[in-house]
Amino acid sequence: MMINTLKKTGLMIASIAFATGVAAQKSEPVKVVESKKERKVDVFIGGKPFTSFLYPDSLEKPVLYPLRTANGTVVTRGFPLDPKPGDPTDHPHHIGLWFNFENLNGLDFWNNSYAIHKEKKNLYGWIRTDKVLETKSGTTGVLAYHANWTNQQKDVILEETTRFEFSGTANQRIIDRITTLKASVDATFTDAKDGLLGLRLAHDLQMPATEDQKFTDDKGNVTIVKAGTDKVANGNYLTSAGKTGNDAWSSRGVWCKVYGKMGADSVSIAIIDHPQNPNYPTFWHARGYGLFAANPLGEKIFTNGKSAKNLHLNKGEAVTFRFRVVISNGGQTISSGQLNEMAAEYGKK
Repeated sequence: MMINTLKKTGLMIASIAFATGVAAQKSEPVKVVESKKERKVDVFIGGKPFTSFLYPDSLEKPVLYPLRTANGTVVTRGFPLDPKPGDPTDHPHHIGLWFNFENLNGLDFWNNSYAIHKEKKNLYGWIRTDKVLETKSGTTGVLAYHANWTNQQKDVILEETTRFEFSGTANQRIIDRITTLKASVDATFTDAKDGLLGLRLAHDLQMPATEDQKFTDDKGNVTIVKAGTDKVANGNYLTSAGKTGNDAWSSRGVWCKVYGKMGADSVSIAIIDHPQNPNYPTFWHARGYGLFAANPLGEKIFTNGKSAKNLHLNKGEAVTFRFRVVISNGGQTISSGQLNEMAAEYGKK
């Protein structure tokens, strides 16, 4: 009797898993290796490189770069750190996965890069990582760091404490990011388009161009891509609210995923918002040319001026942002049902 009951229970669990599209997969071990000399931290999952946390003085912000699928396919653009043939060379500040904002106390942290002329650098902010607080390997890998958001004179506006949690299975990689920003002086995030969690996609995951596009490189050279001539780009967006393609931009949703073919693989990257974040659910700053960003603080431009979200922190006050990034590969991309389940589970974390 007990054996039959156990068999029935097992079949029921299997049926539920099949119906919901959730397949139990074994977690792969995560190894986190710090190199203080190189000012980077490498992350390996299942013995294979996944990403590196880069914080050299030559970068205006810390980044995770590159990002890979479980089978090693790089899903972030190579330019400008490691350009690949055919890489668009617009927006040199788009590097891997990053976190910053366009207008904090009048300073632009988002658009700062080596391409900004020296005489204009005073208009831009820097994020300077000064401490790696923790690295831990295991079923879940951990990396925590401290950084200062400063002006060009290195006066601190915000102190940032970020914790990454990395995990993975045979065909999935997950990054949980928890970032707390504490005001060292009164600090105002003035509603702006460019923010907050940004990712620059590999060429394959860009959307096919339906009209001519202009790309300007770091030297001011303009390249025109004629509609229909780009045979590499095949990506598309889908949000939790059902918005697709270019309609994802400026819409709100609990999650958004970009998906496409890379070689023979179906690849997707999803960003999931957390219900404790300010202005939940976030607005999606998702562009067909390859910028994929979640920006809860860009309400004014995304609503055509109908409303705005200006976040102010008095000195000593803090705000925390939480996001999950899910990178999947295999015969098909992660489904809306799976993402809804994952978002619900993540919301309880």
